[in-house]
Amino acid sequence: MTTAPDSGRLHVLQAVEDGWTAFTKAPWQFVLFTLLIGVLSFIFQLITNLPTLWVEGSLQTLMTIVGVIGSVIINLWGVIGMVRGSWAALDGKRPEFSQFSRWNSSAAGRVFVRSIALNLLFLLILVICFGVAYGLGQVNEALIWIPALITLILFIYLSVNQMFLPYVALLEKPGPFEAIQRGREAVDPSWWWVVLLLIVDAVILVIGTLLCGVGLLVAAPVVACITTAAYRQLFGSTDHTGLIAVDDSATR
Repeated sequence: MTTAPDSGRLHVLQAVEDGWTAFTKAPWQFVLFTLLIGVLSFIFQLITNLPTLWVEGSLQTLMTIVGVIGSVIINLWGVIGMVRGSWAALDGKRPEFSQFSRWNSSAAGRVFVRSIALNLLFLLILVICFGVAYGLGQVNEALIWIPALITLILFIYLSVNQMFLPYVALLEKPGPFEAIQRGREAVDPSWWWVVLLLIVDAVILVIGTLLCGVGLLVAAPVVACITTAAYRQLFGSTDHTGLIAVDDSATR
């Protein structure tokens, strides 16, 4: 449905149209999986937070660790499921619930490691900022705003061009830091259009939240489908890791 355009520019309206069409291929599967992820995330969030009120000592630490690990796993599972489901729908198929729910440990590991790499990059930028700001502050306190502003710009820039990092991790084969570079290469020519896409996604999520929160059960998967459609425009529609092919063979 969506392929990398010859111009190399992201077509936001086309991504929105394709994303909505993909969602309508299997709306109940998308909504049910979103609900399942939301409920499980809430449970692990409770496990993380409640021990601070009712439990003390080693049991509190254990429950906090279980809650954090569980939340990470559920988040990874949700990302993988939404990418697979939306990908199948964008290919014109009606995704089965098993395509959403099937766990893939190697795919989850790739997303996790590349997310850690991106966070390390943010941390490195922050450390350099503090170092430079400290040095400039010894000269003139007003100068500390210069590295702070530069850091803010870098954070915004990277946050936009790494929007598709989970997709690169799941569907392409570069290493952790090569995946970050891959995002820059593909997104930079359409950086402002990706910003527009983020704004559109945010508006959809806000509307879903305003509808008593229940609207998020529709808004979240619609945004996932739109984002997948945008990824296919910028990066192409080839599954380089076999993630989708494995799921297709398993559902036959």
